[in-house]
Amino acid sequence: MRKLVAYELVSLDGVAQSPEEFFLDWDEAMDANLGVVIGEQDTVLLGRRSYDEWSGYWPTSTDEPFSTFINAVPKFVATSSPLDGDWNNSTAIEGEIDQFVRDLKAVPGGAIGIHASISLTQALLSAELVDQLKLLVAPVIVGKGNRLLDGLPRVRLELESSTSSPTGYLMLDYRVRDSSE
Repeated sequence: MRKLVAYELVSLDGVAQSPEEFFLDWDEAMDANLGVVIGEQDTVLLGRRSYDEWSGYWPTSTDEPFSTFINAVPKFVATSSPLDGDWNNSTAIEGEIDQFVRDLKAVPGGAIGIHASISLTQALLSAELVDQLKLLVAPVIVGKGNRLLDGLPRVRLELESSTSSPTGYLMLDYRVRDSSE
């Protein structure tokens, strides 16, 4: 069975909204970490807001290694309305997201990634469908904004690895434990 991996950029106080406003010192260690994460993924899930923002930016971006990856990979978008634009390999999810993800995980392939998409990540964590949570934590307290982990039921995590970058960012990889463990 394929793994569902949520990769999220957050502040020290958990804000995930508009990370471009507080991720100011991106370095080579963070690039290498991102390269490992996306190197395992062959499918991406996005929420509608992330799709709308990203479809206007990534198709013409030269920000590597992510632009080549995100433009080529199949993208499934959680939405109740048709997709605007024509971003390569993008498909609206039909039906219930939980069942779609269960079915997608059962099909052979690489890891499935969730990038950005706060509400989608929260919904899939709540539904116990996320297998790994990979956080890139900025050394800043933002104070306000949508927090990644607000409103979730109890989710047990097991630390798989932790490193820091030269500019002080934390790269934390967790396995999401089954609620029965």
